[in-house]
Amino acid sequence: MTDIKLLNLSVQFGKHFQLQNISWVIEPNQHWTVCGGNGSGKSALGAVFMREGEVVSGELAGLPERIAIVSFEAQAALIEAERKKDDADILDVISAGTPVQEMLDENCENLALQQELIAAFNFAPLLNQGFRKLSSGESRKLMLIRALCQDVDLLILDEPFEGLDAASCVYLQDLLLRIAQSTQIIFILNRFDEIQPFITHVAYMEEGRLTHQVARSDDEALIGLSQLLHLKTTDIKIPDTEIDHRAPPLQPDNPLVRIQNGHVGYGDTIIFKDLDWIIERGQHWQVTGPNGSGKTCLLNLITGDHPQCYINDIYVFGMQRGNGESIWDIKQYLGYVSSALQWEYNVSVSVKNAIVSGFFDSIGIYQKYSDQQSEIADQWLSLLGMQGRANQPFSQLSFGDQRLILIARAMVKHPPLLILDEPCLGLDDLNRQLVLALIEKICLGSETTVLYVNHRTKDSIPGIQNHLEMTLRSA
Repeated sequence: MTDIKLLNLSVQFGKHFQLQNISWVIEPNQHWTVCGGNGSGKSALGAVFMREGEVVSGELAGLPERIAIVSFEAQAALIEAERKKDDADILDVISAGTPVQEMLDENCENLALQQELIAAFNFAPLLNQGFRKLSSGESRKLMLIRALCQDVDLLILDEPFEGLDAASCVYLQDLLLRIAQSTQIIFILNRFDEIQPFITHVAYMEEGRLTHQVARSDDEALIGLSQLLHLKTTDIKIPDTEIDHRAPPLQPDNPLVRIQNGHVGYGDTIIFKDLDWIIERGQHWQVTGPNGSGKTCLLNLITGDHPQCYINDIYVFGMQRGNGESIWDIKQYLGYVSSALQWEYNVSVSVKNAIVSGFFDSIGIYQKYSDQQSEIADQWLSLLGMQGRANQPFSQLSFGDQRLILIARAMVKHPPLLILDEPCLGLDDLNRQLVLALIEKICLGSETTVLYVNHRTKDSIPGIQNHLEMTLRSA
């Protein structure tokens, strides 16, 4: 066998979906798992190997002649083909379809394995039934038997364990380990915990693009992909906070932030001016702009960390800046994450305690916390897919995982406003997507309003619909 190469390959499926610029080389000694959320394009990618879809651009080379696939789409096609054989309209009867044994024998090249599979899947009582009498799980098993008993060079298994009982899953896993000794296998899976031990590489799909390819031996990258899939595909509820720790309720009619004729300047240098801006509850904002355009200055006006906040007309949480409010009056309603905070957060503390410190707006833990606060921290660790790392030192986490923990720290008290200042700064692509996925969960799953500041408009988040573009100004 030679390498299978997808070179800048774009493939159209119907009117509304396209695989875009797929670049992927599969070497003969490799077994791959492709994962990703629903609608990401995993199954479409599997169908490409069966030469389905319309190639728009790029190249598909080195594809072996003998390929078998098991997928829901192939299952549906087989069912449709059986319906077309049906002459019920003429005979006025409902056909049971082709006998199961006949369908199994149609392309069988390993009779001994067929008999083994029939026994393992308890299929013997079904052999004389018509195909159309099978349940969906039974027809899935039929697809597996047909595919596994062919002598192929490439086997594509799209969610092969779906619909199977526990005993069948265990048997199939053992069988695939044997088959992998002589046949190249590509899995398409929703669940990371179903990746088989013989898999050598893992790829990740999102919105029709193959965004990540990692070796199974790269533990750190694999953990990151697992967390990304967890955040992207799991219907997770943002953990609640204890009622006693909530700040006094804000007046519902007041905006969270109101700036009128906002301006910051140093001598003759104007950073920005004439800024009128209102942030209402639930109105998520993305702020972008080049270096020097005043993004961080703007945040510091809101938080009170900029000396010119007191010469501006600024209301925050219904309080006018400069009218006697304390920093703690503001902090109780605010969550804040920035690279500067991450650099400052260099105390000796566990991952879990770093999250708990958000209840006290402190760097580190200096007081006893409640069982309820501990439980909420555990829920955040579960949301992040980091349950097993609670007692690990925060300082030993990767830069990206530290950023995730600090976002959780900012969110434990469910602040009305969460300010994220360049949360993706310094992150590689995988960690960037992890952070973006978490922000998206917060936007969609909590009552917190998000103010998200970054350089790149392409790092947009579906739940953030409002955009403030900052620009460079001269004197």
